[in-house]
Amino acid sequence: MFCEISSLKLKPSCLLSTNKLIFLTVTEMGESKFVSLAFLLVCLVVQRVWSHGYHPLSKVAVHKATVSLLDLAYIKASPAVLGLQEQTAEWVTLEYSSPIPSIDDWIGVFSPANFSASTCPKENRRVYPPLLCSAPIKYQYANYSSPLYKETGKGFLKLLLINQRSDFSFALFSGGLSNPKLVAVSDKIAFANPNAPLYPRLALGKSWNEMTVTWTSGYGINDAEPFVQWGPKEGDRMHSPAETLTFTRDSMCGAPARTVGWRDPGYIHTSHLKELWPNKIYEYRIGHKLNNVTYIWSGNYQFTAPPFPGQKSLQRVVIFGDMGKGEVDGSNEYNNFQHGSINTTQQLIQDLENIDIVFHIGDICYANGYLPQWDQFTAQVEPIASAVPYMIASGNHERDWPGTGSFYENMDSGGECGVLAQTMFYTPASNRAKLWYSIDYGMFRFCIADTEHDWREGTEQYKFIEHCLASVDRQKQPWIIFLAHRVLGYSSCICYAEEGSFAEPMGRESFQKLWQKYKVDIAIYGHVHNYERTCPIYQNICTNEEKHHYKGRTLNGTIHVVAGGGGASLSAFTSLKTKWSIFKDYDYGFVKLTAFDHSNLLFEYKKSRDGKVYDSFKISRDYRDILACTMDSCPSITMAS
Repeated sequence: MFCEISSLKLKPSCLLSTNKLIFLTVTEMGESKFVSLAFLLVCLVVQRVWSHGYHPLSKVAVHKATVSLLDLAYIKASPAVLGLQEQTAEWVTLEYSSPIPSIDDWIGVFSPANFSASTCPKENRRVYPPLLCSAPIKYQYANYSSPLYKETGKGFLKLLLINQRSDFSFALFSGGLSNPKLVAVSDKIAFANPNAPLYPRLALGKSWNEMTVTWTSGYGINDAEPFVQWGPKEGDRMHSPAETLTFTRDSMCGAPARTVGWRDPGYIHTSHLKELWPNKIYEYRIGHKLNNVTYIWSGNYQFTAPPFPGQKSLQRVVIFGDMGKGEVDGSNEYNNFQHGSINTTQQLIQDLENIDIVFHIGDICYANGYLPQWDQFTAQVEPIASAVPYMIASGNHERDWPGTGSFYENMDSGGECGVLAQTMFYTPASNRAKLWYSIDYGMFRFCIADTEHDWREGTEQYKFIEHCLASVDRQKQPWIIFLAHRVLGYSSCICYAEEGSFAEPMGRESFQKLWQKYKVDIAIYGHVHNYERTCPIYQNICTNEEKHHYKGRTLNGTIHVVAGGGGASLSAFTSLKTKWSIFKDYDYGFVKLTAFDHSNLLFEYKKSRDGKVYDSFKISRDYRDILACTMDSCPSITMAS
């Protein structure tokens, strides 16, 4: 993310200039602070990143907002009550008018509905809140659906709202985003039950026969008892209790998450469904037992239990990174962000019957400290995450923040410092603050790294990854897949090419001997927003010239794949010819692995816009082929031995 240098406002972000150092200020709640030259040097030395554009909500100069209510201006919203038929999302129609219309006029959606300064907590005695104590959860220009708005002063707009545990109001502003003047405010509208349990998301538990269900509600543990009612399809039902988590503004590490981006997250519940029969279909619904002994229920869902480790059955895995969230109503246009995200989501929904598990390997929703975006993301992926396990990895936009223990000292998380990701989604990590873990799924062993914590040789994480790779029984689980957010292997992205490393510095130096020793088949990364596949490779040398069908003992190295085209703004390739690169695609897409049995694996890359396969290869081999020695994969021997 580049720093924006403008006369209006300087954005809080890590400097990204190849050969220049620039001083900049960070504006927070009206107070300016200088970022040190030393910090900028750290940014330059430790990493190079690339532009995703600025978060749309960061463009709203909340601290400059003033009240300029006009008698003849109005904004009306309908319907007044949403979700009367238990919908979790509903379209709202806005009608509005201004006596002095301008092409810069815009409409903000606020939740909670009362966004006045009287509701803002004071940072200290000398720094007072702005007129708006929080950024809008979304916005759109007044002429978006009404091209004659500037001439007539009248317009209409349709926006899609999701249930987010509070009421809503709509505000008409003049003065553009940089100098907002409040012209009119609507009456409040709300969902019939704003506290309802919503957006279930499945994840595998710490044992192979456990499924977890996580959801969000407005009910705390003193208000209701959370649980999941579940059981085999057409079988008896049981109740499993849920743990409840939440967090406060003080849990955030900096602005905007701690200031204008803050919004109460409600309560996040997780229930553990255990002792599942492999491949059996289970039905479930989430519920809350209120103190008056009445029950609040979600809709009905179902999932297929995971296969046991080593089970021979058809197993289909989708993997991508950096998807972000989109707005189907066109609001919050973010650097052409929406098209890839929504297309990826829709393709997965359409093909859900042919998907068993999903891995989203970092840069989840790009909330960047604007917390309501997490609710909107969980609503977007709910059709997927409620039906198949939705496993995440930690990315820079979830975790990184200076002085908080992240390996990269930048501001990419917007002050979230990992709290949102590790709370909103369950992972079977031994410590949620350290998101490295392993997954046994039938014939697969997945080793998931957390690139935002130190992964170098000798660290706690490095030892975990080696144990994950070393402990698998390859006769039962022949397919080892290494997953990480940042590219630790190979990438032709111009950002890495300019560094001369073609990956994160020190990445290959730390891990390539593990990949080779334990014969990792495929390593897949995000972070770079495109698609690329390498030859089987070790120490920068292709170990096989085959491109589409690897038979027997011919792999002899690890195939590295960048699958960061889930939806975020695309990353350019270098013009340099990299001999190890077999296929590149500057487009949105995702990869799919299909294990047919212990000897045959299919890899496919599909574009998000049409779901068609644009790159693929097969691996066909027997157990004895895995046992065979390749370079540096077996202990050295001598004539004496």
